[in-house]
Amino acid sequence: MTAPLIDPFLRAISYLRISVTDRCDFRCVYCMSEHMTFLPKKELLTLEELDRMCSAFIRMGVEKLRITGGEPLVRRGIMTFFDSMSRHLDSGALKELTLTTNGSQLEKFAGDLAAAGVRRVNISLDTLDDKKFADITRWGRLAQVLRGIEAAQKAGLRVKINTVALKGFNEDELFTLADWCARSDMDLTFIEVMPMGDIGNEDRLGQYWPLRDLRATLAERFTLTDLTERSGGPARYIRLEETGQKIGLITPLSHNFCESCNRVRLTCTGELFTCLGQEGKADLRPFLRDHPEDDTALDQAIRRAIGLKPKGHDFDYSRQVVDGKMSRHMSHTGG
Repeated sequence: MTAPLIDPFLRAISYLRISVTDRCDFRCVYCMSEHMTFLPKKELLTLEELDRMCSAFIRMGVEKLRITGGEPLVRRGIMTFFDSMSRHLDSGALKELTLTTNGSQLEKFAGDLAAAGVRRVNISLDTLDDKKFADITRWGRLAQVLRGIEAAQKAGLRVKINTVALKGFNEDELFTLADWCARSDMDLTFIEVMPMGDIGNEDRLGQYWPLRDLRATLAERFTLTDLTERSGGPARYIRLEETGQKIGLITPLSHNFCESCNRVRLTCTGELFTCLGQEGKADLRPFLRDHPEDDTALDQAIRRAIGLKPKGHDFDYSRQVVDGKMSRHMSHTGG
């Protein structure tokens, strides 16, 4: 049961993104509604069950584990999970343990994360303007996140800023964000807004800023070179020749990146989504709870699910409607 996980299109699955909670201390307007109803705590996998689940995937060839949410660092006791996962880093079975965070709790946890073997963190940050930050996160404060970034760098963590490209919101901050990341020695990736879940009165189509337009704006100031490197995720990279800065572009809408997909997502309730942009899922929780002493059934269920992984997603804004929209929120699937 240690054979690699290979999907129907001969893609090896080596990357697991696992949401440890659907809860978040922000309410970003493109991610969730302001008055969210979160899952009852009894439905969530326990930290011990999360450990067992991740260990099963690692046993079958997953080498990169990204912890997501919601906001993963708001889950009570989460550092015991990171500390437990570090044994797979020590054994060499796991090559990378990392997380995506809004940065709100990093001032508290950065040192502990580094001690557990985390070397890189992705921090979601869409603006450097205090008022705009408060508006887009509804509940967030920029100063708190900036202190978290400083703490992460002091702890030796490599920081990558993930910025959702939002039309009419942060178009005017493109060069400001790029310059700030360059000065602070941080990587930067822009992401097209994805149609995930009901976000209340927000206009999803109106938010959409195609990254081909963002790239064209960058080219007005910089000479751009396409890079062939891949980091194990969906980003494609360009280099700004004048500064040497590398910038990632994640384009699920304007450029489908599915042909090289090596990842699956596990929710905090044990649902495995083999494609971010498809509703198909496999519920793995019963195979944990019905067989507490034996992973055979769990391993078989994982392999069956990988055997149904689709070729790609169907996100599409080209017809001026939001096609391929997912009913679940990003905070449920895992950011």
